[in-house]
Amino acid sequence: MHLKTLTLRGFKSFASATTLKFEPGITCVVGPNGSGKSNVVDALAWVMGEQGAKALRGGNMADVVFAGTSSRPALGRAEVSLTIDNTDGALPIDYSEVTISRTLFRSGGSEYAINGTACRLLDIQELLSDTGMGRQMHVIVGQGQLDAVLHATPEERRGFIEEAAGVLKHRRRKDKALRKLETMAGNLNRLEDLTAEIRRQLGPLARQADVARRAQVIQAELRDAKSRLYADDYAQLGAQLAAESVGERELAEERAAAQAEVTRLRTWLADMEASAADVAPRVRTAADTVVALSTLRERLGSIHTLARERARFLDAPPPTHGGPDPDELDRQAASARAAETELHGEQATAEQALAVASTGRVAAEAAEREAEHRLAAVHRGVADRREGLARLAGQVAARESRIEAARAEQGRLTESLEAAKQRAAQAETQYTALEREIAAQGESGGDLEQAHAAALAAAEAADKHAKELADAERAERSAAQVARAQLETLALSLGRKDGTAQLAADGFADALIEQAITVAEPWRAAIAAALGEFADAALASDRDATLAALAHARQAGAGRVRVVHGSGAAGTPGGADAATDADTAQELTAAVSADGVQAALDVVEVKDAAHRGAIVALLADTVLVAELADAAAVAAAHPQLRVVTAAGDVLHGARATGGGEVTGSPIELQGRHDEAAAALAAADEAATRLKSEREQADAAAEAARREVAATLSAVRSADAQAAQANQKLAQLAATLRSAQAEVERSGPAIARLDEELQAHDAELAELRERLVVAEKEPQDAEADLAAAQTARDGAAQSATDARRAETDARLQLRTVQERIAALAGRAKQLEEAAEAERTTRRRAEERYRRREAAAHVADQVRADADAALQAIAISLNRAQAERADAEAAQAEYHRELAGVRASIDAATTRLTELTDAAHREELARAELTMRLESLAERIREELAVDADTLVEEFGPHLPIVELATDKDGEEVRVEKPYVREQQEKRFKRAERDVARLGKINPLALEEHAALNERHEFLTSQVADIKKSRADLLRIVAEIDERVERVFTEAYADTAREFEGVFDRLFPGGEGRLVLTDPDDMLTTGIEVEARPAGKKVKRLSLLSGGERSLTAIALLVAIFKARPSPFYVMDEVEAALDDRNLDRLLSIFTELQHDSQLIVITHQKRTMEVADALYGVSMRDGVSAVISQRL
Repeated sequence: MHLKTLTLRGFKSFASATTLKFEPGITCVVGPNGSGKSNVVDALAWVMGEQGAKALRGGNMADVVFAGTSSRPALGRAEVSLTIDNTDGALPIDYSEVTISRTLFRSGGSEYAINGTACRLLDIQELLSDTGMGRQMHVIVGQGQLDAVLHATPEERRGFIEEAAGVLKHRRRKDKALRKLETMAGNLNRLEDLTAEIRRQLGPLARQADVARRAQVIQAELRDAKSRLYADDYAQLGAQLAAESVGERELAEERAAAQAEVTRLRTWLADMEASAADVAPRVRTAADTVVALSTLRERLGSIHTLARERARFLDAPPPTHGGPDPDELDRQAASARAAETELHGEQATAEQALAVASTGRVAAEAAEREAEHRLAAVHRGVADRREGLARLAGQVAARESRIEAARAEQGRLTESLEAAKQRAAQAETQYTALEREIAAQGESGGDLEQAHAAALAAAEAADKHAKELADAERAERSAAQVARAQLETLALSLGRKDGTAQLAADGFADALIEQAITVAEPWRAAIAAALGEFADAALASDRDATLAALAHARQAGAGRVRVVHGSGAAGTPGGADAATDADTAQELTAAVSADGVQAALDVVEVKDAAHRGAIVALLADTVLVAELADAAAVAAAHPQLRVVTAAGDVLHGARATGGGEVTGSPIELQGRHDEAAAALAAADEAATRLKSEREQADAAAEAARREVAATLSAVRSADAQAAQANQKLAQLAATLRSAQAEVERSGPAIARLDEELQAHDAELAELRERLVVAEKEPQDAEADLAAAQTARDGAAQSATDARRAETDARLQLRTVQERIAALAGRAKQLEEAAEAERTTRRRAEERYRRREAAAHVADQVRADADAALQAIAISLNRAQAERADAEAAQAEYHRELAGVRASIDAATTRLTELTDAAHREELARAELTMRLESLAERIREELAVDADTLVEEFGPHLPIVELATDKDGEEVRVEKPYVREQQEKRFKRAERDVARLGKINPLALEEHAALNERHEFLTSQVADIKKSRADLLRIVAEIDERVERVFTEAYADTAREFEGVFDRLFPGGEGRLVLTDPDDMLTTGIEVEARPAGKKVKRLSLLSGGERSLTAIALLVAIFKARPSPFYVMDEVEAALDDRNLDRLLSIFTELQHDSQLIVITHQKRTMEVADALYGVSMRDGVSAVISQRL
């Protein structure tokens, strides 16, 4: 049996489906730290049933689901499948391959499966337990578990061996059975108690059943009497209800007559109200007219006032002009233009001079080249004489043909160049004009951008400052919380409840000593040690107060208390009087000449002068030093002094106290309490100050953000305007670039043609010269060479002079052009300023004319409003008179309507009286009906029979049949008339008989039978449970015997293997396993003793890290060899081993692979060398991936 494959999907860092194929032997999993190697071990433990999140290195089980990365989202579930080769049938299942699967959903759901069939976790654990694998998972040794093996309790080590031996399952089943037996025992006790209780209840219930049988006869008599009485009552109520129906009909006739009278009067009222309604619209129309005219008068009055005020406001003097005179600006611009024109003339002169100089330079350079060529021709004359005349003549003809073609192409390119220059000049003019406009906009836009950048920088600075203040405030708040928590903790620690503290609480002591003094931080432990048992004493004012405190403590039963007073109490560690003690302390301390020695009283600050005497009495003969060695020297020199070190060691004569730290002292706690209180106050003050500064900074940041928004809006508006101009500029730039590109293409082409023509001309001239020279006889060669040299030198000097003259002319032209550009900008600015001033004056004149027109309109409106107000006053008086006439007519109709309504009220009152009478009759009848129905309902509820049926069967008209005995002793039926009094007596007699029987349980007969049946059933169940318990105890005893036998054998084998493995891992050392209780093999634990060579220690805690790891490995390997499992997983178990110990461990690994499969997580190259296969794990972007290599 061995592991075949392990497939991970969404488990921890394995986001994608990853399959690891294992082979028998040793498989090593390698990779860098954090790549996910140990996640493979966690996956094996998890799929085999591990339930502890901490064992899987997580906080909760949901942590095993892939949590996602920056590039991949989180997954919703984790799934791991483990396939096991079961060819040898080690697993108790009829499959040669067994696949165990476990799935966990992020929502918390979990699924298990064996070979694709859903199952329980218990099924997987039971399946694996027979192979030595169980919940303890000793076959999986993860990181850090080696030390856990050594720190395990003896019982936990026993569990490792039991799991390997396959008996842990039986032990757990036994424990489960025992728990069930405990539960069964409790249930059995309850059953026995219940059976006893039922037996106790059977007797009283039998007596209740007998009473119930006698009550059945009496209740039949009671029912018959009740039925006859109820039938009599029902018949009488029915007769009364019939009599009431006759009076109801007469009252209904009177009520109908009164209703008719009311209807007639209401019809008359409706007619009169209709006549009055005709008058109402006339009244409303008149009133609406009055309101409308009043409203119109108010509106016209408002218009009149508004027109008067507007005319007054618009009456203003004509505008005056305070800006510069535009005509003067135009004259200045004309002067600038004239100067510019003069400069243009100078520019033309300079350009002509430059052209002349350039022409001279070109001619001089051509003459120079000609001389150079002539000289070269002379030099080559001798050689050329040997060339054939025919060949030179052919070359001359070819050069002449090329020159003609080049000149034709040069003419065509020149025409194209001139056309392109014209287009470029036109586009450049338009481009320059638009560019100046954009530049003007850009200056204003630059100002806006600078303002926005400044606002943005200010906002960022304000936000940063506010954030820094908020962070500082939070830090101070956090510090305050920490100080407050410390203060509360220390306050609780200082809340003493001993007898000494009770004295202070009851008023028999002034204060506790830690509350009365303040000690500097380095010397708190020393002062606490110096005070000794008085470190938690109480302070009293004098000896009498001290005695009173002791008496109170004894009376209150407060236990032993310590009290100190400052008036010279005997028995305190200082002598007698406090003042004397102070003088003595100063003298003794002054007598100590060693460095670093100071009096204890110098580091103690007494808060109340009244307590100083007591403190002096306690510390008068005490000095403080830093180290114990210094203390010993001072104590030897001055045995009368008590010398205390900063650590709390006390030397006094022949006595010494110390060794450990002074902890929990009230003085130490009080000092820390005072420091925490000071820190809390400082933090609160700083937090309050920072909060105020932060609020101011927040306000400043908000104002800065508003300024940023305003400047950004302005910048965007300017950008939109600039974008339109830039778009047009881009179109002109494209046209200009196209023309310039054509010029650039044509210019170099023409230049190349010029160069080619010059080269061709030179070559042609050279060829012609060579031809001439070749044709002449070689005469006077030296004279020709000297003449050519002289001509070349003269041509070179002329070319130099021509270039110098051209440079001077070019500088003069550039100076004139710069002056023209400066004057051109000045003239344009003056012209624009003049135009702006004219526009301003023109707009001011237009505004003045509009104000005069508006003032005239306002005067006209005011006059019209006066006339309208006079007309409306006349109409309003007429409308008010008409409204008064309509209201008088309406009042007359209202008086007549009041009389009709009074008659209706009288008729309605009569109708109401009749209605009330009818209602009373109806209520009486309803009451009788309700009584009749209530009686019928009571009859149905008590007798379970219909009321009419009851009257038919038990009515007063029927005789009463009774059974009597005749003279012959036979029963005969006797009929008697119904007499209500007799039936009432009969009913009361039956009730008394029922009352004498007492409380009757009507279900006693059924309950007695059911309870008796239940008693018999429980008795049989108790017997069955007792028998089952005896059977379980017998099975538990058998399991104990089996577990004890199997464990004893497994322990013996493991102990033997441990000694051998330990000897191999620790040559010359000694190691063994020891039982903690050899007499009880069922519960005994196992201890490990290990002694490496050369050491005498056996305690595991005294071993080095590597030795501890080897000892743990020795124990695990001993278990592996004693009871082999199909496979083992080891996660970096050899990390702490050196090369020699690693060799020993690897040899054991090699032996283990013969019986088991090993999967090793490692970083060691030597471990990889013994492996049969390697798996490499890498991580990229938070996702693990694996590669494999067989060796």
